[in-house]
Amino acid sequence: MAGRQPRRTRIGDAVVVLGVAGGLALVGVSGCGRSGAATGGGGGGTTAGEVAAVVREAADALVDAGSSKARTSMEMATGGTRVTIRGEGVYDYRKRIGRLKVLLPQDPSGAPVSRPITELLAPGALFMKNRGAGVPADKWVRVDTGTLPDGNLVTGGVTDPFTAAELLRGARTATYVGRTELAGAPVRHYRGTADLHEAAQAASEANRRTLGAAASGFATPEVPFDVYLDDQGRIRKVRHRFSFMNEERSAPVAVASTTLLYDFGAPVDVRLPKADDIYAGRIAKERAGGVGQSASRE
Repeated sequence: MAGRQPRRTRIGDAVVVLGVAGGLALVGVSGCGRSGAATGGGGGGTTAGEVAAVVREAADALVDAGSSKARTSMEMATGGTRVTIRGEGVYDYRKRIGRLKVLLPQDPSGAPVSRPITELLAPGALFMKNRGAGVPADKWVRVDTGTLPDGNLVTGGVTDPFTAAELLRGARTATYVGRTELAGAPVRHYRGTADLHEAAQAASEANRRTLGAAASGFATPEVPFDVYLDDQGRIRKVRHRFSFMNEERSAPVAVASTTLLYDFGAPVDVRLPKADDIYAGRIAKERAGGVGQSASRE
């Protein structure tokens, strides 16, 4: 947004270099109606407003689809080093729950990395198993995503697929780039910029607090995106570019988060942990720049 000064925050490269030192570095924690334009001819809209409307409705198309499988990647380049964190799993867009297996990047020294981290995504909460940092192997860590400065768009090493879709509800500008093919499916490519404040206002109740936190915590509320929609208006691929200000760096840290969705209608069987299975102790500080944190019970 023009004239808005970047906000400094303690998230940034420390958050997304997730586990190079052995575990996710957590930080700072102790709809709209369908117009049907997505299935129209050409670019799914003829005017700039119609094109932006198609993008804003992509989250609704996912709810209509019910569920899907997902692959994610999060990339950051800083100090001459590029780090990529990958995830894979399933998501239910009606219940707003999902399960992802997150693969940490290889240690630059070539040392073996820890086992994949299992993440359960739920409205307002992130659960992690095999968290490391002193957490018992049979326990889950629970994080209230509404308290995270990035709304968990970055902290978990993946972006919640439905939150990624609802971020597009804040699409201020969108341009139809053209038709192409993605994994054998014909898709329409759109490019534009979303505003986190507007996305938070238009989001479902479960994501308003999350996106509102990100709007306040990011270096800028403006998020450039590329999204590929199929002929049913469903997201097949979306890429967001986030920007952070880190207290230890004068320049913003850039993060690119990509989500691929496929196999719509796939079965999703996710059971959230019981209270006794959630770790209630304090998580050890991690000097990747992360902040010590207490897990909480539901």
